[in-house]
Amino acid sequence: MASSSDSAFTGSVPQSYERYMVPLIFEPYAVDLAKRVAQAAPKRVLELAAGTGVVTRNLAVMLDASAGIVATDLNPAMIDEAQRTGTARPVEWRAADAMQLPFENGSFDAVVCQFGVMFFPDKAKAYAEARRVLRPGGLFAFNAWCAIDRNEFADAVTDALATVFPDDPPRFMARTPHGYHDAAVIAQDLEAGGFTSPPRIEKLAFTSRAVGPHIPAIAYCHGTLLRTEILARDPDGLEHATQACTEEVARRFGEGAVESRIEALVVTVRA
Repeated sequence: MASSSDSAFTGSVPQSYERYMVPLIFEPYAVDLAKRVAQAAPKRVLELAAGTGVVTRNLAVMLDASAGIVATDLNPAMIDEAQRTGTARPVEWRAADAMQLPFENGSFDAVVCQFGVMFFPDKAKAYAEARRVLRPGGLFAFNAWCAIDRNEFADAVTDALATVFPDDPPRFMARTPHGYHDAAVIAQDLEAGGFTSPPRIEKLAFTSRAVGPHIPAIAYCHGTLLRTEILARDPDGLEHATQACTEEVARRFGEGAVESRIEALVVTVRA
């Protein structure tokens, strides 16, 4: 279960998330997820945990011009960053909790969530809310990271931080973003949330690339809640931790341009 601190994307995290994390690992999955939703030709789409809007931007381009998009996130700071970046056409942005959605029953043709379900404290309850706001037969599409050892930059950063803080290693990445990767558990949670149709769950891998080993280090240490965990252990230790991560990424993947595997589960199910 995610702790409250596991969802507190505040301060400078949204800016670093958008600048570094989105191109490093989120963009290819956003394109894939938006394509899946667009193929269903929905007239009204709800996005949960929209973050800084990488899926939203793709939906705005791929969906029919008449389709409405409502993009939500629990954290206003993330929405603010998404609005600063902008979309190709108007989107309704709202702060909303996926556990208690402020929308009427059956009011959307599709609900989409990119790498957000791992943060929901009660998955079945959140899925029940998604099903409630979907029309009968509507599409629920989301993704979740596979285990951390299948996502090599995240694994390298986590191992490096364990050497910096050996007595209390920051384990946010393994605990939360990469902690919900069992397809059978996901299927059980969907069933508990009221989805009676069997979900389609696929593994999808991409190659993550960066111009140098410092980019993954900055991305994870500054653009995720690892930043909070690092600062909680050493208020002046962010740069030292980032440097240790840079060195570990360089050790594993080289001093120049680097690349690694990223892997996630993509889930689609009908209401």
